[in-house]
Amino acid sequence: MGRPFDFPGGIELPDNKTQSLQSPIRQPSLPDHFAVPLLQHIGEHARACVQPGDTVLKGQRLADSDRGAGVPVHAPTSGTVTAIEARQVPHPSGLEDWCVRIEPDGRDQWTELADCPDYAELPVEEQLSRIHAAGIAGLGGAGFPTDAKLVAGDGARIRTLILNGAECEPYITADQSLMRERPEAIIAGARIISSLLGAEECLIGIEDNKPEAIKALQEATNGTGIEVVVVRTRYPSGGEKQLIQLLTGQEVPHDGIPADIGVLCQNIATAESIYRALRFGEPVISRITTLTGKALERPGNVEARIGTPIIHLLNEAGLHEDNLKRLIMGGPMMGFDLPSITAPVVKGTNCLIAGTADEFPDSPIPQPCIRCGLCEQACPMELLPQQLYWFARSGEYDKAEDFNLFDCIECGACSWVCPSSIPLVQYYQHAKGAIREQRREQEEADRARLRFEQRQARLEKEKAEKEERRQARMEARKHKASGATPESAASSGPDLETLTRRRDDAREKVDEARAKLEEARETAPEAVTKLERALNKHQKRLDSAEQALANAHESSTE
Repeated sequence: MGRPFDFPGGIELPDNKTQSLQSPIRQPSLPDHFAVPLLQHIGEHARACVQPGDTVLKGQRLADSDRGAGVPVHAPTSGTVTAIEARQVPHPSGLEDWCVRIEPDGRDQWTELADCPDYAELPVEEQLSRIHAAGIAGLGGAGFPTDAKLVAGDGARIRTLILNGAECEPYITADQSLMRERPEAIIAGARIISSLLGAEECLIGIEDNKPEAIKALQEATNGTGIEVVVVRTRYPSGGEKQLIQLLTGQEVPHDGIPADIGVLCQNIATAESIYRALRFGEPVISRITTLTGKALERPGNVEARIGTPIIHLLNEAGLHEDNLKRLIMGGPMMGFDLPSITAPVVKGTNCLIAGTADEFPDSPIPQPCIRCGLCEQACPMELLPQQLYWFARSGEYDKAEDFNLFDCIECGACSWVCPSSIPLVQYYQHAKGAIREQRREQEEADRARLRFEQRQARLEKEKAEKEERRQARMEARKHKASGATPESAASSGPDLETLTRRRDDAREKVDEARAKLEEARETAPEAVTKLERALNKHQKRLDSAEQALANAHESSTE
């Protein structure tokens, strides 16, 4: 098969990668504390299973999560849990989130790990369970729980596994250094994933600006059947849909996922983590992170522990804080400015750029659109960025959706080439956020309407049941007044035996009342009036019973 293929659009960027590749991956020292966020993945917060004051070991579970809802979180070192508190975390919003704070004891002692040399012999479900237990989420950026992703798109048949080693954004070299130094672990992870999926082929996509990594992978894949596909350096070749198109020639359908065309993508760092989890039982407690930018004296790649304060890593890399203009997490195209240098490292922290003013000058003042069409030529998703810009700017969000706004991968290629310096991606992000908010409000309104309708239906039902009970009581009173029961009224003929018994009972009551009245006239004149009223009442009941019995006799003889 003639690989690679091509994808539309894209741009060429200065890579700025060499400065962080001059040394091997470094091991930073332990900071004075760690702050491990409980949400480092797509899904729900992990549930803390430790308390302040608890002593923990390196790799011990700090928080748990159900399969499919998220992944667990583990201790990056041994020490004492001092707090579970809200702290600022790496996020564009700058909001706080719950973190487990740990003070290291300096011993860096591992908890007991489930070493398994025969991991390939484990049942598929057991392997997936161990991957989940290790807290592995996509280390390429999205943070999707890996065990859930490996359950191949609701049973879709996966023919091709793609490992993404393109790393197309400028400055970032975390994956490149990992491929250069640990290719055997990556290939072992790739073989595990292929086996779990039953994939027919495994491809590793890598850009041609990484010669050392390409050589290392080619040597590691020799005799494995895994193919290393070298693609031209062009941004955003590392986008999932773009890499699939480059390596297979297939396009992921609109509103679809790669599994719909029999493809599954994983980041190479995720593959390495899967191997370490199954072979050695190691959970994800660290990740390779690029430290770069002109404000750092010693740029490079470090194996940063999850929860390490970012300022600790920057200081060890020789941060010149006076020269720091922007601190970016991720790449300059799709990353975001960190609101605080004290925020902790998370599983998605692949790069920290400490940029100076000459590296990242202030953006020019946006000028009016000149309709040059360069944004359309650069768009890798074949959208119409100019039209989306007009719709987003004017608040015509329904039209923006009609023009496939949500197909935009926010790569920033359109903004890069715009001669008017219009921040197009910011408009698209705002429009997406507004649409999501409208949908949320509509869903809440629909739920409120449904609750109102259900309440109205319940009240109507209760009202109808209440009316039925009232009617039943009225019928009972009528039958009682006539001396008949509802059962006898519903039968084909009168119940003479019952009516006779009622007449006899009423006659006995009358006789008793008359006897008491006669006695009272002689011994207790003050009770005479009361007894006379009682006698009259019993006499009326006797008359009614005799009349009902007579009516029943007449009915039975007709």
